Amino acid sequence: MRTTPLRAGATLALVAVGLTACTGLGPMPTPTSTPSAAATVQPSGDGVLRIGTLFPTSGDIAFLGPALVAAAEVAVGDINASGGVLGAPVEVFHRDSGDASGDDLETGMADFVELGVDVVIGPATSVLAERLIPLAAEAGMTVISPAATYPLLRGEDEGGVFFRTIPSYEKQGALIAESVLTAGGSSIVLVTDDDELGLALESSIVAALADEEQQLAGLEALAASTNPEQMANAIATLDPDAVVIATTSALDEQTRALIVALSDAGVSGRALWLTSQNMADYSATLPEAVLEGAYGVLEGAPASDQFVARLQQSDPAVRSYRYAAETYDAVVLAALAALERGDDGGPSIAAGLPRITAEGYRCRSMAECRVVLDDLGAFHYAGLVGDVAFDSAGDVTKADYGLHRYSEENRPVRIGTLRLR
Repeated sequence: MRTTPLRAGATLALVAVGLTACTGLGPMPTPTSTPSAAATVQPSGDGVLRIGTLFPTSGDIAFLGPALVAAAEVAVGDINASGGVLGAPVEVFHRDSGDASGDDLETGMADFVELGVDVVIGPATSVLAERLIPLAAEAGMTVISPAATYPLLRGEDEGGVFFRTIPSYEKQGALIAESVLTAGGSSIVLVTDDDELGLALESSIVAALADEEQQLAGLEALAASTNPEQMANAIATLDPDAVVIATTSALDEQTRALIVALSDAGVSGRALWLTSQNMADYSATLPEAVLEGAYGVLEGAPASDQFVARLQQSDPAVRSYRYAAETYDAVVLAALAALERGDDGGPSIAAGLPRITAEGYRCRSMAECRVVLDDLGAFHYAGLVGDVAFDSAGDVTKADYGLHRYSEENRPVRIGTLRLR
């Protein structure tokens, strides 16, 4: 049984070749393709762009909320400092989304209807996004989530009102497969929950392998009744270059038992890949060094020191910054779509979002994009998360993932970036 997953020197190749560091966007403006005609939508705004945020300030993920609220405030401040939208300052209203156990989201949406909100930024979970989409469609609002990643949300959006500045969960599967292949590996075993997320990730990995005339070496479905030792032994028999463990928090105990069993079976931590659903600090829950050398993938752009300082200026109590960059860009994108369409109504914003992220001259802020629109007629926003490029389903086609490596203490340490392009 091999104890290192890839050929000698493959780790360096993976980081240096398969991954790319975050880079600047280059001089502004940068021309792209000639803008295409956008969908015709009847104007429905009243001249004032009103943004509502639905982020958790209570419940089991309340730790996320403060930074997301602060990011929205910073974005609105920048928009208004540059002249607002359609000659008027943008208004922003914050409501608590709570968590899936309560009805705070529905209460917040009722308030937004009364306030005449055009765009909702949030929520921070896919479960709440699924509940929000039909309410927004009925109210004629556009939704831009910085954090909801579940693939199933595409099927819930019959009205075309839902967008997200974070990539859909399954897209990391292709990046993991490509990274393993780039580093010289070919044999990949996938472990998932037997659910919609697992199926989506499987499809992504299979497609990436097929492009290189490869296929999955093995596929295992983890469940509460699984014998971890038996599964680990079956995986070890396949002698894989990489084992992708794509399980969810619902099977946390079983996932940890499988990681230990894999180690006992001779599959080292250096062969393991954890996805964003289970990448966590295991220093207190796993034996020392059992995950050492394992890779972890997490979607989302890191907050720069400058942006962190601005968030803390808005709210000195902010300590967690995940999804903050995606929130800032979501607010700016809503304002730019309204500006480009000449209407602050939700349907107009939804119609404008795909074009302003894919075509025209690149710009990096509300102020720059306003100049480009006035001088050159079409702009393409690339903000804190870089290029976004919404597709017809409201999903991003470009995104960065943080690549992490586990330390001897079973803690993930960011070592680079996987780039979806």
